[in-house]
Amino acid sequence: RFAPSTDYADFSLCDLVVEAVPEDPELKTAALAAVERELSPHAFLATNTSSLSVSKLAESLRRPEQFLGLHFFNPVPASSLIEVVIAEKTSEATAAAARQWVHALGKTAVVVRDAPGFASSRLGVAIALEAMRMVEEGVASPEDIDNAMVLGYKHPVGPLRTTDIVGLDVRLGIAEYLHSTLGERFAPPQILRDKVAKGELGRKAGRGFYDWP
Repeated sequence: RFAPSTDYADFSLCDLVVEAVPEDPELKTAALAAVERELSPHAFLATNTSSLSVSKLAESLRRPEQFLGLHFFNPVPASSLIEVVIAEKTSEATAAAARQWVHALGKTAVVVRDAPGFASSRLGVAIALEAMRMVEEGVASPEDIDNAMVLGYKHPVGPLRTTDIVGLDVRLGIAEYLHSTLGERFAPPQILRDKVAKGELGRKAGRGFYDWP
């Protein structure tokens, strides 16, 4: 039942639209406004941001009560989690519809209020940044750090491999945002900045903390 389209007018046929453009506030604001213009009155709109303020993104929308965050947790095929992020003006009807949709996907809804990093990014980035610092300090290799989390804490994927899958540039952008809102504990390690500067962005570039085919 998948029907690709490049015509924004086709959004008028949708009950839900999930925006998933890169983590750039201006880009997201523009995309959301363009989509909202085409939606039917009963439809609701969501952003798949992993860290940006959903309430801030809602400020330019005409129907902020029909808008919320739906954050799919990486790697999506291995994770049953979707964070349902409730913004300041999200209505209960919109929140209930979102929870129902998540359930229909066979995933679990974790409901959080709009706050920097929500729950999964705030915790996940904190662990990933500390793992990077451990690599910098020579505590252990990326493989052994990841194995400690996979085997010791039953994580499906370790924090450094997850960073490679997400993209080091994406991880850096999230860390910089959390650093600006939550303080020094989210300061990006130098190793992350260096790898991004060298183009070692993870799986999509063939190299990050791991080499990829």
